[in-house]
Amino acid sequence: MLYRNFNFFFLVWVLLTSLTACQEEEYILPEPISQLTNDCLKRTIGPSIASLPIEFAYAMAIPKSQGKLVSAQVEASIPGGTGTYLEHRSYYTNSGGVDIPVTIGSPSTVVDAGKSSKVTFTVDTNAATLRYYYIVPDEAKGQTVSFTFSVNSSDGKTASYKMGPYNISKMSIKKNLTVSNGTNAFISIEDMAIYNATSAAAIPDKVDLVYLYRASPTSFTHGLVSPGADASFLPGVTLPSGLKKSTKLRKVFGLQDRNLANLQFGIYVDDIDLTSVDMTDMPNYAIGLRAEAGVWVETADKKYRAYIYINSVNATGSAVISMLRYTL
Repeated sequence: MLYRNFNFFFLVWVLLTSLTACQEEEYILPEPISQLTNDCLKRTIGPSIASLPIEFAYAMAIPKSQGKLVSAQVEASIPGGTGTYLEHRSYYTNSGGVDIPVTIGSPSTVVDAGKSSKVTFTVDTNAATLRYYYIVPDEAKGQTVSFTFSVNSSDGKTASYKMGPYNISKMSIKKNLTVSNGTNAFISIEDMAIYNATSAAAIPDKVDLVYLYRASPTSFTHGLVSPGADASFLPGVTLPSGLKKSTKLRKVFGLQDRNLANLQFGIYVDDIDLTSVDMTDMPNYAIGLRAEAGVWVETADKKYRAYIYINSVNATGSAVISMLRYTL
């Protein structure tokens, strides 16, 4: 009985304490804006890789008594690649969590040698949130990029917001390459491309891996094997003349990079992963691969490291792969 009474009084004490704590935390209304105001949020996470977008949400507002929004602009320290633009539609989120676009201006124009994107408002509005998509250009690899967002109002005022600097990865990316047993089976890390036997014979110094599929033994199945590997790992394969590179491979499971896996997962491979992975004494073959597996790769000349992700496999002897490549 004493134990039960203790539990009862203890629960009452917890409840009263919780109520007291709730009463102490009074909600304070935010101060209303009294002038042209802006804010910005970077929406993308993970490494910033050439050819992929960095997305921002740029919010701006002005009191109705002071005027309206006239234009918005973004200036990047490094000109963005093709497809860089400032959205001419404002977004709000409905009760179902869906982003709803509302057209507020004309499509953005790109000026200043590609550094700036500008939207001119065509409707009377006092608040808007615009998306900005910056496509990372190849020339930005290994550098940093910064952004200056700005908005102009009808009363002649300007507000600006700086974002960055952001480190740009040295990696390159290539997605959804189809390899097939006995045909398009030769992989070049340098070119990030797949070749057939005829094409591979013309560039033997660039071919790092051979894709093959063997139903038996069942431990083999899908494999990535160096041309220089022992013949037992290349059963029935006749290599084109000149292919002999011995590439190191390290098989890994559970590393579904989000970019390579078409935005399905929340894991990212970054520059530091490719430079720090231990490739000492790794074999020159990787067999028994399956969908969503991966392979770390180091080329024979130690010029490149790569991460190859297996997007999907087919029991008829083909697979779809994607890769990140880092120049050492």
